[in-house]
Amino acid sequence: MLPRLRLIRQRAVSDRELGSLPQVCRQIGFAATILLGIVTLPTHAQDGLDGFDIPGTPTLCFGMLGITEQRALDICDALTLKENVRARELAQRWIAEQPASAAAQFALAEVLIRVEGNLARALFHLSRAEELTNYTSLGRAMADGGAEWHYLALSQLSYVHQLMGDQQASLDYLDKIEAVYGQEVESFRGWPLIKMQKWDEARASADLVLSTSNDVGERSRAWNTLCAVELASLRPAESLEACDKSIAEDGAAAGEDGDRDTVYLLNASEVALSMLRMEEAEDYLTRASRYLNPDSVGDPWINLLYLYMNQGRFEEARTALDSLLVWRDNQEPIVGVMNRAEHFLVSAALLILSGYPEDAATLSATALNQPDRTGSYSADEAQKDSIAALINHMANQTAYEMKLEEAAILPLPGALSARAEALSLRFKSWRSARHAAALFANLQTLQNRLRPYAPLDVHIPEWVEPELVSIMGEGVMSSVLEETLAAGAFSLNEGYYHAYHAEIAAQRGQDLRTMEYAGRALNLLPVQEVLLRARLSARIADAAWRLDQHEIALSNYEQALQWDPSIMRRRGLALPVHITGVDDEFVSEVIGYLEGSPRFRNDPDGLLLEVFPQSDLTLCLSTRGGSPLSCLQMGEVTTLEIGVDGQTEALTPAQQLVKEFHRRTFGPGLEISQTQRMALMGSSVILSSQNNTSVQRNRDEVLQ
Repeated sequence: MLPRLRLIRQRAVSDRELGSLPQVCRQIGFAATILLGIVTLPTHAQDGLDGFDIPGTPTLCFGMLGITEQRALDICDALTLKENVRARELAQRWIAEQPASAAAQFALAEVLIRVEGNLARALFHLSRAEELTNYTSLGRAMADGGAEWHYLALSQLSYVHQLMGDQQASLDYLDKIEAVYGQEVESFRGWPLIKMQKWDEARASADLVLSTSNDVGERSRAWNTLCAVELASLRPAESLEACDKSIAEDGAAAGEDGDRDTVYLLNASEVALSMLRMEEAEDYLTRASRYLNPDSVGDPWINLLYLYMNQGRFEEARTALDSLLVWRDNQEPIVGVMNRAEHFLVSAALLILSGYPEDAATLSATALNQPDRTGSYSADEAQKDSIAALINHMANQTAYEMKLEEAAILPLPGALSARAEALSLRFKSWRSARHAAALFANLQTLQNRLRPYAPLDVHIPEWVEPELVSIMGEGVMSSVLEETLAAGAFSLNEGYYHAYHAEIAAQRGQDLRTMEYAGRALNLLPVQEVLLRARLSARIADAAWRLDQHEIALSNYEQALQWDPSIMRRRGLALPVHITGVDDEFVSEVIGYLEGSPRFRNDPDGLLLEVFPQSDLTLCLSTRGGSPLSCLQMGEVTTLEIGVDGQTEALTPAQQLVKEFHRRTFGPGLEISQTQRMALMGSSVILSSQNNTSVQRNRDEVLQ
């Protein structure tokens, strides 16, 4: 759920949807290409302009009827048949032989967009096509004979500029289309205005469309504009009517196949989440996930994966990751350049929880360094970068803690190397935190960020958001928090407000206030916020232990471990345990490693951590009452070696047991193979656009 709100597209020119850009208040997206029936996918019919009056049987090409250039028709045929290499070769040959042809320039740009998702190069050729036509009136365009290519170029220029973040240029090209061709484009102005945060102008534009148009597509976009404007007011309840009407209008446009429309189902889920209707949001996402939509920027499995993680449903999250990869690998290239950061960041979040923080750091750094085309989202590039930096900070911090765990079981040379690596990871974590702090420094951005499930901003999971306190500082966050409360951001549930205060108090070392605020938050928060509740329980436990309230501390430690086993490691906390075992050399070695671990502190009043010297030696962490929390037998150990300073070092049986016990105790137990972790980095958008029978089989399995 990286960028929260996206453009609801115009229902297209045919029975097949064009450029499915989901979630509540979608942006112009392919809308610019749809303006006059111009699409980036082959269709059978056309809304808007039905081409120009050219003699002969009209043929659909680039979404337009009436194009007669044989070279253009050949390219369109190749694209329809997914012969992408042939389409590229034909377009390049055409432009090499006729560089002054606007048609050739547009055709190559279209191939670059559809086959490669290369918007920067496409922009160059579209601009060249405009220069070669540059008509100022319809009469001039018709007389010269290049009207269709001028029109197509203007439409795609509006679309590409919008995706690349230049909203004013997108609006300017809409004005050109209206001035030259008399096309009504008012319903497309709303989203660029929203991206520019011109709320009053966006509202006025939407009101004008609703008062003058009966077209369901135009009205859907107008209602979504109003939906976004009202949601920006930090009064979510007042936005519900506009959001519901946008869903209804888009549903009416969808007709009988409405359930197959990823767009309005994901939009509906975002509205439901902004109202804290978790079950309703999940229902919309589940419906959306039943139908693979290669043209959709919104992958419902991203949203479901975040939702499952929030709720501590780790096995379902693991399954969602598989389905997410199938969906991603079937996306069209133009979609891939728009939502790749979403895939990287949601995968990184799961990898952090699952005990693979260094892979998570790689994914989040990739999301931070690769520019996404965020014009289809309410969030912008800076917001995407802010969460990428925050996730990278968490990943490196978690990797730092794991290196300290490894150092505790290694002999001196290996321990020194592991600690040196740990310090390097800590520096990377600090650097990412500073970067994130700089990106979150804008007061309005930070205030919007504190709102639960803020629908206009980049999505940060609610269990991650308290990290903002440590990177921004308690004083800043305390001040912003009160302003956000006064603005009504927590009107639906003040539990989130108290959760932030608990984190602020914990950072200040105010143990009594930490327990007080965390207790209030736990009483108010939705039960689905499992990972956030685990963080609060860990805060209560840590504070209570320092106050010698051991019973309260132990019960909260137990609860935190049951909800989110990774919380102790991610927060760098040590679990008080009473370590026991018989007088045996092997048992003594194991106990020594446990006592040196940063995850445990030996205390007679702590939880029970017992080493049983049976035929198959067993480690078991239990409650004071004897109920097991985490147990491991020597025969279950699979970890045989460890990587230190780029080298692989074999582990003794005692080291193997302790390392595996840490993995089992402080993680959800999810196995994600190295092959799949490498696959999460993604593949070439060109290759992913080709037909692949194995991918098709995976697609069929997901749909069954």
